[in-house]
Amino acid sequence: MTTMDDRISEPEAGGTRRRAILEIAARLFAQKGYRGTSMRDIGEAAGVQGGSLYHHIKSKDALFVEVHHAALDEAERRITRAVEQHSQPWARLEAACTSLLEIQLDPASLTMPMMNDFREVPAPVRAALIERRDRFETLFRALVDDLPLPPNMDRSIYRNLLLSQLNSAADWVRPGRLTPQEIAAQIVRVFRHDASTG
Repeated sequence: MTTMDDRISEPEAGGTRRRAILEIAARLFAQKGYRGTSMRDIGEAAGVQGGSLYHHIKSKDALFVEVHHAALDEAERRITRAVEQHSQPWARLEAACTSLLEIQLDPASLTMPMMNDFREVPAPVRAALIERRDRFETLFRALVDDLPLPPNMDRSIYRNLLLSQLNSAADWVRPGRLTPQEIAAQIVRVFRHDASTG
């Protein structure tokens, strides 16, 4: 499982105590959601008294955005590493799908709750989350743009349908039946439309 210690470097975190607070906050947000988690909850879990927490963290909104961005940064790194192992466009897409599914389907993942908890947050926070998510999705835009798809296929619709399937995988995948790699291979098989076959 990826921890916040893995995701946030020393300069970004500003020390051991802050990294520990971010790790705890990420777990609480993942378990209880944005609305269900208070700064008091985070302070109590981190063993930090009242006002001392604000020495490390500006606000709950800022904390949620930071944790969300760190989670997406790590997901982006994982997918990029997986894609770089391949040169063929369909293999690159399958590698990206496998990596995203591994994150989505990991019951201990902190990344997906961060990505999916947009409805409860205030509008300015939501705007920041959506902006970062859209940048994350440029990974898949580039992968889809490289595919030899038929010329009459809309790549934007194709990409959004693919991401919808991947991002909702936890809702429809039955645990233990297939591995993330096997599921990714099936999804790519369904989505594969070569230009040569029309």
